[in-house]
Amino acid sequence: MKILVAPDKFKGSLSAADVVDHLAVGLASAGIESTGLPLADGGDGSVAAAVAAGFTPHAVTVAGATGTPQRARIAVDATTAVVEVASTCGLATLPKGRFYPLDSSSLGFGQAIGSALRHRPTRLVLALGGSASTDGGTGMLAALGFTFYNSRGRRVRPCGRTLPQIVRIESSHAVDLSGIEIVVAGDVTNPLTGQSGAAAVYGPQKGADAAAVRYLDAGLENLVDAFTRSGFPQARALADSAGAGSAGGIGFAAMLLGARVVSGAEYFLDLVDFDSFLAGTDLVITGEGSIDEQTEHGKLLAVLAHRSHPVPVVAVAGRSTLPRSRWEQAGFTSVHALDDYTERDTAADPILTGALLTRIAEEIALSHQARLLRSSVAGRR
Repeated sequence: MKILVAPDKFKGSLSAADVVDHLAVGLASAGIESTGLPLADGGDGSVAAAVAAGFTPHAVTVAGATGTPQRARIAVDATTAVVEVASTCGLATLPKGRFYPLDSSSLGFGQAIGSALRHRPTRLVLALGGSASTDGGTGMLAALGFTFYNSRGRRVRPCGRTLPQIVRIESSHAVDLSGIEIVVAGDVTNPLTGQSGAAAVYGPQKGADAAAVRYLDAGLENLVDAFTRSGFPQARALADSAGAGSAGGIGFAAMLLGARVVSGAEYFLDLVDFDSFLAGTDLVITGEGSIDEQTEHGKLLAVLAHRSHPVPVVAVAGRSTLPRSRWEQAGFTSVHALDDYTERDTAADPILTGALLTRIAEEIALSHQARLLRSSVAGRR
């Protein structure tokens, strides 16, 4: 029996690679070898997923969300470079976990892109999940050679706090990205501004109170006007586009650079060559921290399940609120939730999470073996 173990991370507890390892131990205890493929959908762990699929990792040192030097990685192969916000200047880089909704910047992400460009890729994949800033991507653009000026002609340090000060943008010294395909991989469809924009929807998750949300949204509106005045007549149309509000407006800035926005789930499954790993597989085990009714609407696990059909897919989660009646529609043969095995909170307990994943994997293996045996016996009658 050939089993493919292809989960996403269990956020706050285990990386996708850790989840693979614990599930593989459980399968091995039942006498089954497995193939592991850690996955991501454009958020935290995207670089790690690319590396697990054969990309070469390269260490970079960049500015974290508040400017503190941060060690991170990019992933590169012969044609493609993968860069992620989460590990460069995302929420995980905030000092002591404190939020800085007005002063966080995407500068480090732009610095990582600059490092990736030294490898001369023809495709640049931007994974935008896990952002700590709402700076409209100005930090990223500054790292790539854009300069922002206030009404006195003085340079402005890019961050959310300074967005209302920007009146002019100079791009004549920006890096040359001609000939490079830029892809934003994610599932955020919000525009840049307004009630469903970057500040209003995601600002509170980054520590912004109601006043800060209004301030940031007004600043993003000003940024669009400044770009329009500075030789980017398409700025307003791009700001209103689906995905412009991703990562605090980095999506908007990436569109200004010529990026196209794609489904993170579909794109990353193609990027890691999922279909090749699936070939000849008898069972796929996937998983992530939480499964709910949103899972079946274009999220990674449901996309994977439908790509895997007719191979059965079993899902494992820290918690699941997806009704059993919806499992088949989502593409799952069964769903196993860790909170059915313990009353303790596993979300921040990697040891317990790992132990339960191992136990569940062994149960899945034994159950699948029994199902195959019943099918075999019935076939001989």
